Parts: sequence; structure tokens; C-alpha cells
Amino acid sequence: MRILISNDDGINAPGIAILEQIARELSDDVWVVAPETDQSGVSHSLTIHNPLRVRKIADRRYGVSGTPTDCVLIATRRLMHETAPDLVLSGVNRGANLAEDVHYSGTIAAAKEATLLGLQAIAMSQVFVDPQDVPWRTARAHGPALVEKLIATKWPRGVLVNVNYPPVEPEAVTGVKVVSQGQRVLGEMIVEGRDPRGVPYYWIGGLRRDGHETEGTDLSVIRKGAISVTPLHIDLTARDYMGALEDVLGA
Repeated sequence: MRILISNDDGINAPGIAILEQIARELSDDVWVVAPETDQSGVSHSLTIHNPLRVRKIADRRYGVSGTPTDCVLIATRRLMHETAPDLVLSGVNRGANLAEDVHYSGTIAAAKEATLLGLQAIAMSQVFVDPQDVPWRTARAHGPALVEKLIATKWPRGVLVNVNYPPVEPEAVTGVKVVSQGQRVLGEMIVEGRDPRGVPYYWIGGLRRDGHETEGTDLSVIRKGAISVTPLHIDLTARDYMGALEDVLGA
């Protein structure tokens, strides 16, 4: 099995080293193509106004001066064009990708781009409480077996899998739960200030805060110490609403 790894925290992030260890338990044909710098929050952005630089770091390991989406495209269409990857793994992200995080996350975007290209893709994130003590050991311990089980399933086209590991020790994980995407209450943390020249600026901070946690969602199971597994569909069509629109528009 040929595996491509990418992320949004950057080529030197600790989470990508963890994901490499996970991948190498499954295959010896592992490629790493990731951003040179932190690209958290860039979502599914594509670099089209500037050229991309690709730096070969080692055999089958490259840094790209672009976004996670750029990395997957460069990897599959150029660096690995002779033999496409069988699986794309994105992460392990430093922090949660739960609920509406999936719309902003570059980690999810790398998996989305792979899915658009017709490849199997899994995004992984490690939730933490203390930023100085991210429990990477939890993702490392549970990742290999989970990935192996996921790729053994019948994989629908246009679907990627979003995995979040809870902020507990590996032995404290309460299970693996297949759940839907949750929803938080949105906050309004935008910091306003002035730079040393007196020019005003705005700094977007944490826009989300915990709200009600519906049972059976990624938010609720992470709170209970379980690994959340959420299948996400690329097709965003609101099919339940199509009939009402047809009635109104006569279409």
C-alpha cells in the first residue's frame, strides 16, 4: 500500500511525525508532502497567484511553500504521478477538528482534496486540554489499528473520514464511536488594538465556545473520552430542501 501524508501544522510539526509512525506500521511505502510553515485555518484554499516551491528534504519527503491543498495536488499530480497513493492521511492535527472546525481546517482540506481526486482519505486530530502537554501518545497508540479497520471497509466515493482522539491517556480511552458532526455556540472573540505605528488592527481569536452537546455527535463522545469517527461527504447538496425549492420555483 502506498500512503501519502500531509497536514496543516507544517512539515516539522510533532503530529506529522506521529502520523508517519502510524503509517509505517501499515506500509513501507510512505510519502510525506506537507507545508513548509503552519497553515492552520486556511481551509481548502489553493495557491494560484504565486508559484509554489518544492524542497526535497529526504527520499519521499518534501516541503511545499503552500497550503495543504497545494501539497496534495503537487504530490499526486507530480511527485507521485507514476503511481498514485492508495491512501491519504492528514494530521495528526494539534488540536480538535470537531463540529464546525471542519469548515476552517487545513487538515480536513488535505483529506477533502484527496477525496475529490478519487482517493481514500482520513483526517486525524489530537484534542488537548493543556497546550503544553498534548497527549500525542493517544493518537500513536490507537491510530494503526483504527486506520487498518477503516480501510478494510467498503469506502463510498466522495466520502472522507474525520477522526478525533480524546485528551486522555491511551488506556483511558472509552471506545471508538461513529458519530455525526456536532455544532457549537459561536462566540465573538475579536481583539482590536494598534500596532507600534498607531495603525489599528483586528485579531481574530477563538470564535467558538461550548454549547449544548447533542448525544451522538463528535463533541459529546470526545467529552466522554472516546475516539470520534465521522464520515464527511463532499457533496454539500441539501437534498431535503430540493423538493420545496422546485415547488416554489416551478423548476
